[in-house]
Amino acid sequence: MTRENRPYYRAGVCVLLLSGFLLVFGARVQTARAAAREILISGQTMGTMYQIIVVRGDGDADNLDAAISGRLQQVNRQMSTFIPTSEISRFNALTQTGHPFTISENFRQVMDLARRLYQLTDGAWDGTIAPLVNLWGFGAAGPTDQVPTHKKIHALLPHVGFNLIDVGPGARLAKKDPAVTLDLASVAKGYGVDQVAALLTRRGFHHYLVEIGGEVYAAGHRPDGRPWRVGINRPERNAPFDAVYKVVALSNRALATSGDYRNYFETGGRYYGHIIDPRTGMPVASGVVSVSVIADTCALADGLATGIMVMDVDKGLALIDRLARVACLIVVRTPDGRLVDHPSRTFPFEKR
Repeated sequence: MTRENRPYYRAGVCVLLLSGFLLVFGARVQTARAAAREILISGQTMGTMYQIIVVRGDGDADNLDAAISGRLQQVNRQMSTFIPTSEISRFNALTQTGHPFTISENFRQVMDLARRLYQLTDGAWDGTIAPLVNLWGFGAAGPTDQVPTHKKIHALLPHVGFNLIDVGPGARLAKKDPAVTLDLASVAKGYGVDQVAALLTRRGFHHYLVEIGGEVYAAGHRPDGRPWRVGINRPERNAPFDAVYKVVALSNRALATSGDYRNYFETGGRYYGHIIDPRTGMPVASGVVSVSVIADTCALADGLATGIMVMDVDKGLALIDRLARVACLIVVRTPDGRLVDHPSRTFPFEKR
């Protein structure tokens, strides 16, 4: 019985930044010339690491590090389930149905996106899935490395469903079931990326790359005028974190990847990944091991990548192909262990 769940990476995701530097086991080795043209900022947030590369120009760099850290702290105070006084924690603590709970405008924006994702994916993405994730040992309660009984799974299913939350007029939420809870982790990091990108744009910067836990937004281009290039980790359980599977050129777009190959446990000769189907309460077993989504916002890409992991390949591709300015790459592991790519019509990965 084994488990892998390494810190500082979103489970199933590792995006490697390939800009004007050498990649050495995930470290950035710069020339003095490159360093003079860029501002590098890094830190910790949302249980992971963030890295930001800003191309020097007309932007206001005064106290930029502190401004970014402060904005991310604000997002955490709104949507972190690990902070007891956060907005989301206080909503989860409610035991009354129909009681209006006022939230911030930022939280409302994420809830509007959450409702859209729930509808687009026919419930494959669901922000109320945390009880099932915890039951399987992939949540805040810690690992169990045990397959829960069908009785325990079915006891939770009636309390899982985004439709059990009323997103009312104005910035207000209400529960339809007192046991329903929210966990927006599958879009919160993407939203954090978007908020940092918006801050940099307001500061007058036009060329930058923001990465939080493997979720990326790239604006403009690198100091040498070339597009930002982002590598997607090879979706295999034993692959190093710096093993690049595909490379994507990004400019004014976001990229998020979800996968089942980093956070799992094995028992009885079977692997159980952390991606749970909220409609059945069971880990996904479709053979899909990785989904990378490109979109205009990282929050949308983040949520879609998670939702499509739950959907089958045909439904996932059909969804992406009907959305404007959205592309995806679905990777499936065949029974004989081969990785097979299923790109949407406009996915722009580079051939290597």
